[in-house]
Amino acid sequence: MKIYGDTQSGNCYKIYLACRLLDLNHEWIDIDILKGDTRSAHFLKLNPNGKIPLLELPNGNTLSESNAILNYLCDGSIFYPVDNWSRAKIHQWQFFEQYSHEPYIAVARFINKYLGLPEERRDEYYAKQTGGNKALAVMEEQLAHARFLTGDTPSCADISLFAYTHVAEEGGFALQHYPNIQAWIRHIKMLPNFVAMP
Repeated sequence: MKIYGDTQSGNCYKIYLACRLLDLNHEWIDIDILKGDTRSAHFLKLNPNGKIPLLELPNGNTLSESNAILNYLCDGSIFYPVDNWSRAKIHQWQFFEQYSHEPYIAVARFINKYLGLPEERRDEYYAKQTGGNKALAVMEEQLAHARFLTGDTPSCADISLFAYTHVAEEGGFALQHYPNIQAWIRHIKMLPNFVAMP
């Protein structure tokens, strides 16, 4: 299978990390969004939405949206249990990640890391801090009661949230204020086959 992505992007790193944790055979194809790689005719044929990550299977089927890809790849593993309640809790955190976490933390990081915090986007960058810290506070509270987001074992929820949380400081978020998140990050880094964001 082929995976199109940028390992500096948290949404793509989720997939990169999952492939390493599960030792999945794949071809990684680097995509540079700033150079317009996702707007090429070839890429748009694979994903008309023009976004990464993108999974292309040997039979030609393609799958987009990071959490959909993640759950597909992790199906049958410890990270994606078969019972409905466990999966519902994973999905709950993944929706939280996409709607309450990523729009603040990932966007602030993008403005700072990818764009170099240009003057015309400084107000937007600072406006993201409140929402991002609110999301981190929700995670901090949950992790006061469990080693991982859905209990005592890691799941796709942890992979989803780890991707942007562990680099949140690149978006201006001070993780030293969140000791439970810091402990959780250490637990994930101790997983067998863990690989850091390149």
